[in-house]
Amino acid sequence: MSLKKPVPLYPTYFDLRDFDLEDYPELAKMFSNNEPWWLEQFGWGKLFLDYIGRNKSEHTYDRFRNDVERFILWSFIVKQKPIDQLRKSDFLEYADFCWQPPVTWIGTSNQERFHITNGYSAANELWFPFKIQAPKSLKANYIIDKKKYRPSQQTLTSMFTAIIAFYNHLMAEDICIGNPAQIAKKDCRHFIIDSQVKEIKRLTATQWQYVLDTAVEMADENAIFERNLFIIACLKTLFLRISELSERSSWSPSMGHFWQDDDQNWWLKIFGKSRKIRDITVPTDFLPFLERYRASRGLLGLPSSNENTVLVEKVRGQGGMTSRHLRRLVQQVFDQAYNNMRMSEGPAKALKLKEASAHWLRHTGASMEIERGRPLKDISEDLGHASMATTDTVYVQSENKKRAESGKKRKVN
Repeated sequence: MSLKKPVPLYPTYFDLRDFDLEDYPELAKMFSNNEPWWLEQFGWGKLFLDYIGRNKSEHTYDRFRNDVERFILWSFIVKQKPIDQLRKSDFLEYADFCWQPPVTWIGTSNQERFHITNGYSAANELWFPFKIQAPKSLKANYIIDKKKYRPSQQTLTSMFTAIIAFYNHLMAEDICIGNPAQIAKKDCRHFIIDSQVKEIKRLTATQWQYVLDTAVEMADENAIFERNLFIIACLKTLFLRISELSERSSWSPSMGHFWQDDDQNWWLKIFGKSRKIRDITVPTDFLPFLERYRASRGLLGLPSSNENTVLVEKVRGQGGMTSRHLRRLVQQVFDQAYNNMRMSEGPAKALKLKEASAHWLRHTGASMEIERGRPLKDISEDLGHASMATTDTVYVQSENKKRAESGKKRKVN
């Protein structure tokens, strides 16, 4: 049996444990057609993703779900062969498939996997395993050609990482006896050895000033934008990832996570990547933005350590906000800042504001602090990096700077 179009296999981690084929008639029907190994493989994927969700994070679950789901769908629909029977050559064939998937597998926007219809989970017809989107700066008039889809080197690496981890888990559970993805990786013809100088995705000081001034102006004119201003200030000044401000099943950021030590220094407790909790320094210059946002919510002064108030709250409903919603609020400011800077400075100087994402603010803040001479060790700890070498590689690039400096002295004659 083959399917005309791939359907999603796995829900969010929150819904995974209670997810049953009886609640998903489309998938249950697919598994009823004389191929018992399909149902078994579906169970293997669920087993692995449950392990990832429990031991890593929801973000890691989402990332691994994309790759494992895509791989299992390929084995169901295209290869029609159980994954415990796949060999190196099969996996290289899968890598070719990921490099240039059929257009019927490619979507052009982010979509939820499921809708609830009459109490049952129904596949969203607008969901596809692969996605190609227009560049942010060209979305208004960009025509998407699905045939031009090619994964980035980072996407290709992430695919191998996820599937190798999947097979390792199946080996640990005595389901598989080998890892063809691990063996195939070194022979994948689509990998390119990249020794380019990496450019940090960040805003210039002028671009950042437009973003901050725009956020302040929006908040001054309408208090509903106080939240946008606070988020912008947090991401840039405290070097936060967007997920670290979001509500998650294992962590709810609250005002009480701001705290003061005996020397009156302010800190913020953060639940970050790899399920690690760290404390980051809060500069004095940030405190007026914190007080301003609290005042807009009817909260007086600075937070107390036992305060359970949600850190960034929804306007409607209760609780904190998802990463997706937080990104929308950041994008509102970027869009207006771009318009302001384009009118004053011209479109060329403002272009980065059209391309920027929320994560650029973390890079911008860290880069500016390095340029101001703050010790690298302190910045690295606030960023949550495992070592200063990571911070140096990403932000400082000491060796590249030395190379560029020596390269200036070359002569033509």
